[in-house]
Amino acid sequence: MPTPATPTPATQTPATPTRPIIHAFFDEPTHTVTYLVADPATGEAAVIDPVLDYDHKSGTVDTRSVEAVLEAAARQGYRITWTLETHVHADHLSGSPFIKARTGARIGIGAQIVQVQRIFRPVFNATDLKADGSDFDHLFADGAHFAIGTLDVEVLYTPGHTPADVSYKIDDAVFVGDTLFMPDYGTARADFPGGDARQLYRSIHRLLALPPQTRLFMCHDYKAPGRDTYAWETTVGDQRARNVHVGAGVSEDA
Repeated sequence: MPTPATPTPATQTPATPTRPIIHAFFDEPTHTVTYLVADPATGEAAVIDPVLDYDHKSGTVDTRSVEAVLEAAARQGYRITWTLETHVHADHLSGSPFIKARTGARIGIGAQIVQVQRIFRPVFNATDLKADGSDFDHLFADGAHFAIGTLDVEVLYTPGHTPADVSYKIDDAVFVGDTLFMPDYGTARADFPGGDARQLYRSIHRLLALPPQTRLFMCHDYKAPGRDTYAWETTVGDQRARNVHVGAGVSEDA
């Protein structure tokens, strides 16, 4: 069976009540980072991009990774009210339904998920798929705001990898999904059905227009050549300067 996601310490202790407490959980089989994001004032929390373990050889699923996130939340006294998807993932199954069943949390995703469902329904011959977004509790439009306790969350539409990608901005932290990787690894792919490299470029530059000290949290890491450890946090300034695909003034037509 898959190895459960490895928890990491809280990314930072908030200096102000508007900054979230962030815990990261790395799932090595899928190279996915799940985030547990909490409001220090109320203890309300959200889980971003949770992983449901899948064993390819046996064709079975396992909940150990997502249970590790729930156990961490319980230890900290958090109450999970949201489980958030940055997009529909091709590399792992979502743990959001399991979290919802255990906690009553709402599942949120970008509103363009309807377009993705319509694209993939014939690809997978999924004739029973409604393709109306009703599998989710909330479909977020670009620029929408919602709350995790007292924390304000802004939804940024960042398509390109898929037509429905969104990023979640909470104070100085942005959870970018597969839009960007660490600077030494570059950017997401755009060759999935409905993907668009030009859209991806423009989405990335929307993120890179944020203040340089803004922290960016990746959904994946694969350890770029020459790097021995996994990493998933960087800044806008670092991406502008060093991203091997779009940094240092690379144009849309490059």
